[in-house]
Amino acid sequence: MIELAFSILAADFAHLADEIARAERGGGTIVHVDVMDGHFVPNITFGPPVVKAIRPVTKLPLDCHLMIEDPDEFIPAFAEAGANMVSVHVEVCRHLNRTLQHIVDHGMGAGVVLNPATPVEMIVEVLPMVHHVLVMSVNPGFGGQKFLPRSVERIAHLRRLREEMGLNYRIEVDGGVAHDTVASVVEAGADMLVAGSAIFERGKTEKNAREFLKVARAAAGVKPDTRRNAKSLPRAGSRSRK
Repeated sequence: MIELAFSILAADFAHLADEIARAERGGGTIVHVDVMDGHFVPNITFGPPVVKAIRPVTKLPLDCHLMIEDPDEFIPAFAEAGANMVSVHVEVCRHLNRTLQHIVDHGMGAGVVLNPATPVEMIVEVLPMVHHVLVMSVNPGFGGQKFLPRSVERIAHLRRLREEMGLNYRIEVDGGVAHDTVASVVEAGADMLVAGSAIFERGKTEKNAREFLKVARAAAGVKPDTRRNAKSLPRAGSRSRK
């Protein structure tokens, strides 16, 4: 299933609930929250309080991408705030298996993230336990960056591994994904598409989301309601707390 995970980093923060509603009407099915700490990446954005504020305004899954140095410390807070998915960078996790299990134990879908220069081989051992792999197609830290073409082969590599290992993790891509690049990442195997600047535009958000998904689904050669067997997620607002 091709899904649009619209990144609220590009939204109008003063009207965030309305922005989310517009993107959802356009076909967006996941709210992507970029969490930055000013240490692992050179920017500061959202934390658990913002996730908690968003939770009542949408039933869509909240996908929290932690670009922070010590994700283990904050996983319980994001679960409590209402996150459905949490992804962490392999580059900052001293014990990656334990961190991913920590996410699962808090009732959330666990994701692992790869920066552009990090080899895919770094995460092979944890692929059986993840809900999704997030491929960064820009260097993390800021929205609106140009897509790195080498990312297409990295996505295809993950698709081949998924087939060879008999797994069903999703492949997410984040960074510079827009109307002119989305077809190539979908053809390579990505099915969770993070887009922000390409979606949020005053008066055009709903239209942009709809057109983005039309291009993506055409590239995949599937109808909008096609489903693929994938790891299930906790329902929005429903999770076990450990």
